[in-house]
Order: sequence, then structure tokens, then C-alpha cells
Amino acid sequence: MVSRNFTNFPLSDQQEQIISLARGWIGTPYHHQQSLKHVGCDCLGLVRGVYEEYTQQKTASLFPYSRDWADVSGQETLINAALDHLIERPLATRAVGDVLIFRFRKWMVAKHTGILVSEDTMVHAIEGSDVCEVHLGSWWRRHIAAVFSFPNNHQE
Repeated sequence: MVSRNFTNFPLSDQQEQIISLARGWIGTPYHHQQSLKHVGCDCLGLVRGVYEEYTQQKTASLFPYSRDWADVSGQETLINAALDHLIERPLATRAVGDVLIFRFRKWMVAKHTGILVSEDTMVHAIEGSDVCEVHLGSWWRRHIAAVFSFPNNHQE
């Protein structure tokens, strides 16, 4: 079993802020390659929007990416974008406020992301649904490919 970095200690101000910002996007309709709160976003657009609100910094224009889960390009575009803006963490140390990146099959590139808002829930955007908070069950946990923190979150 993988150990996790969840405790009964109070959350940091940064974690509380990220949770609040992420939950503020709940109800935003799904729109591929968009990042407009209450107007439309996809999973990357959600993380991008929360990042911009949290850091007060604009990100570069979105790079082109496909909505195809079975992308066979072999390019880890999503993980590479995260490496440009976020801080990579070991999978076993994920904590509230972190960005989770998912790979739906071992041989596929990572194509989905969400923000962990409690030990067992995340906020994410997925086609066919508005941004929502969902249970991070065993299926989701098995498919975590990478974990990242926002800058200045989890000061160590």
C-alpha cells in the first residue's frame, strides 16, 4: 500500500486557498481547450485557471492538444506543461491542493488532470459534465501518473 501525506493537521493557508479556488470553478461547463471560469473549460483549462488565480500570473496560450484519450503520439504534453509551471512531487506524497495527472492505460500518454481538494475527492472537468467534485476512488488512484504542487504550496 502506498503511504499518503494526509494527517489530521490543519491545512496551510495555501492549501485552503487552492481548495477554495478549485471549488469556485464547480459548475463551469465543459469546453475543450478553454479556460474561462463559469463560461467553459476542460481539465487543463481548470488547472490553468486555478494556477492563474492562485499565482496572479498569466500563462502562455494553450498549446494545441487533442481530446482523444487514445493519443498515440507518445508525447507527454500534459506532464511537460506541468513541469514548466508546477513542482513535481513523488506520487506517495500527494496532498490536498496538489494537481493530479492521470494516464488511463499504461501504454497511453497522460491525458487528464484534476485538483485534490480532500483526502478522497478532487475537482475536475470531464467531457459531458460541468466541473465537479468527485470521489477519488481506487480506479482513479490506480491511474495517477504524476503529482504536482502549485508554487509555494507545501513549504518544506
